[in-house]
Amino acid sequence: MRPLQISAETAQTLAKSLNVPIEQIMHMPQHILLAKLAQLQEKEKNEE
Repeated sequence: MRPLQISAETAQTLAKSLNVPIEQIMHMPQHILLAKLAQLQEKEKNEE
């Protein structure tokens, strides 16, 4: 499996918002990352 094709800035932002190490973001399977982003978006939507 190859690393995600995202910029370093994007990886840092994702790591900060998901509270996981940046190395884990870079090696996370894309479908899992998308699921976590969906959960994060839903959480933010419910907080408003």
